[in-house]
Amino acid sequence: MAGLYIHIPFCKSRCIYCGFYSTVGQELRQRYIDAVCREMEMRCLPPSSSKQGERISTVYLGGGTPSQLTAEQLQQLFLYINKVYDCKAEEVTIECNPDDITPEYAAMLSQLPVNRVSMGAQTFDDRRLRFLHRRHTASQVPQTVEHLRAAGIRNISIDLMYGFPHETLDDWQHDIDAALALNVEHLSAYCLMVEEGTPLYEQLRNEGKEEIRECDEDTERLMYERLIAQLTAAGYEHYELSNFAKPGFRSRHNSSYWHDVPYIGLGAAAHSYDGQCRQWNVSDIRQYIESIEQGKIPCEKEWLDDDTRYNDRIATAMRTSDGLNLSSLSEKHRQYCLKEAKPYIADGLLQLTDDLRLVLTRKGLFVSDMVMSALVFV
Repeated sequence: MAGLYIHIPFCKSRCIYCGFYSTVGQELRQRYIDAVCREMEMRCLPPSSSKQGERISTVYLGGGTPSQLTAEQLQQLFLYINKVYDCKAEEVTIECNPDDITPEYAAMLSQLPVNRVSMGAQTFDDRRLRFLHRRHTASQVPQTVEHLRAAGIRNISIDLMYGFPHETLDDWQHDIDAALALNVEHLSAYCLMVEEGTPLYEQLRNEGKEEIRECDEDTERLMYERLIAQLTAAGYEHYELSNFAKPGFRSRHNSSYWHDVPYIGLGAAAHSYDGQCRQWNVSDIRQYIESIEQGKIPCEKEWLDDDTRYNDRIATAMRTSDGLNLSSLSEKHRQYCLKEAKPYIADGLLQLTDDLRLVLTRKGLFVSDMVMSALVFV
């Protein structure tokens, strides 16, 4: 089984921190949707293939802002998904902005195969939302949850962000409390990252702007500790470094990335993986559309050797509460991993389970990057 990801790069406005490929231009939106549908047909396995009929288990519309698409454009996408993949996906997710979801839009989503909505709340403080250049207000988030519930959506995820300039633990506590009050099924929380090429990066390069001084690492760690403690106490499972779910509501699609499951990526800048090869489309909407219209998928490929695949498993599986299944590794990589992990097991940062899984301990979560780097094959 594989996951299907469709990148929708259109946004009404750009957030200050965003490093994903997107555009605020809307004039190419319909041509882009037509091109994505054409790419589906071009990527479909021929009837003679032994893999014909491989099942798509999850669908994820990400971006960008997929909720900027019209009902007709979403219907077109799902028509082609069913036509090309004969899809009966167990989980179908769409990302949305809170201010896009009116009662009418939520009702429209409920008529599609969508059964999961992921919403970028980020914070419940209007000042920080303005700092991020987010379009919505804090009060719109609970309203959106109500609209989705009324439309019958029973699987809702929200994104939170912490580590804002000058943010205090009390500020973060307010966001955690507000998120828990929504009683959503899934929650993701990320520390505000400063990525090169983003407006936030350019602002922080100007050292004279004291109002955007970065949060210190000690405060970020305390925020992460509080997040874990309070969400797990509230019944959420901490199943990945940044992700929490009520029992039975893990993100199946994102879990495929962490557990070496193949996935197909459609659209500009989308990535694919078949177990042996990585493939990614060009990060340019016009070039993507024009190439697809000419019958060619504008992509590059990288064939993975055994060492690269092992390193990829370290960077993905080790992020999860399931950890790395050592039995799935070659003898060479299993012995290497155990050797490098030994001092971290002794220090209580890693645990080796009875069924041969290597898992980060609670203590190890806070230094996960260091531990995973030490396990990489060089």
